[in-house]
Amino acid sequence: MSTVSPISLRPRPYSAQAPPAGASSLPAVLPAALPDSALHNAHTLPHPAINRTATAIIYCEGQFGDIDGKTANGLIRHSEKYAVLSVIDSTRAGLDSGMILDGTANGIPVCRDMDDALSQTATLPDFLIFGMAPASGLLSDAQRQVVLAAMGKGMSIVNGLHEFLNDDPEFAAAGIAHKVDIVDVRRPRPKKFLRMFSGDIHQVTCPRIAVLGTDCAIGKRTTATVLTAALNAIGLKAVLVGTGQTGLIQGARYGVALDSVPSQFCAGELEATIVEAFQNEQPDVIIIEGQGALSHPAFSTTSFILRGACPHAVVLQHAPARAFRCDFDTMAMPDPADEITLIETFADTRVIGLTINHEHMDAAQLCLAMDRFAHELGIPVTDALSRPDQHLLDMVFAAFPALQQGLAGAPQ
Repeated sequence: MSTVSPISLRPRPYSAQAPPAGASSLPAVLPAALPDSALHNAHTLPHPAINRTATAIIYCEGQFGDIDGKTANGLIRHSEKYAVLSVIDSTRAGLDSGMILDGTANGIPVCRDMDDALSQTATLPDFLIFGMAPASGLLSDAQRQVVLAAMGKGMSIVNGLHEFLNDDPEFAAAGIAHKVDIVDVRRPRPKKFLRMFSGDIHQVTCPRIAVLGTDCAIGKRTTATVLTAALNAIGLKAVLVGTGQTGLIQGARYGVALDSVPSQFCAGELEATIVEAFQNEQPDVIIIEGQGALSHPAFSTTSFILRGACPHAVVLQHAPARAFRCDFDTMAMPDPADEITLIETFADTRVIGLTINHEHMDAAQLCLAMDRFAHELGIPVTDALSRPDQHLLDMVFAAFPALQQGLAGAPQ
């Protein structure tokens, strides 16, 4: 393990770069990029040594490929826990889910309804995953009927909403009657077991990097996942700590759905989770998934992440073509420079790079945005999904040179 102590943050001048000769280039016009794990991708996220034993279909009626379908989008892009057989969305029925998300077929069909989905598999799936993340966090009446019907057919349920279905008498009774389980992903541990902040985070001597953003549903988890995979691929041991329901459903070994934990315990629960990851895995670096945005008045989770994780560094995710905050069409997006100032004022940390969500941008617009922000901010800028992983790695190595020096064969 490469232990970096004390942490050294050494930003260096950086210019956004076009893909090198021979690398995959973006088309002149990009598909409308989607948040989280649904962004247009020039490469496929790796799934090394993953043994998915549970099968699942994902319910995402009317939302697959859209912002509120981010749980389904994320699971199609990356799942370590479930073998996804199909997605239910009648508005996209007959299409390949991979083609919808990034223009690359993955063999996972989008189906018209439950009967259509079941007709395309030889055995009954183990789970129905509710793949939407509506702002309300609640099931509609029509969605309730779909979930109950799945239970009636013998499928267990994975529920990432704020509404805990095990607490609903109708769902609880259906679970008993049909001998199926309901997994309420967001349910926190009992209050008597919740942990307060203790300061033990400072015993975690490896670099802690948080991937934060200027808005919700902007691709923080995707960038964190790509960065973690890239670090592991070159021989560094990186652990991703999830902070939302989708990452937990995807199979994150360490994480907590912070937006369902009482505020008094949010920092402590995250701190304890990071300490556990450090003690159990002895990683070279820990990546922490962000939630919301520090400047967003509707969400407080980022403040708890900064307090509980005490990150040594932050990578900031931004969507230049997004004029208004997601679900708040009168609230203008912040300028990245302002968000950086706010983050660095609020916490003892430093923003080491900017990553771009290229939704509604063509290739030329993306290049211009990367060049402009690199010049204005004086930090590395990249797009985690359309530029080589090496750009992300360079961003991290510029801030933590000891990580690169600790690689096998690296010059000392």
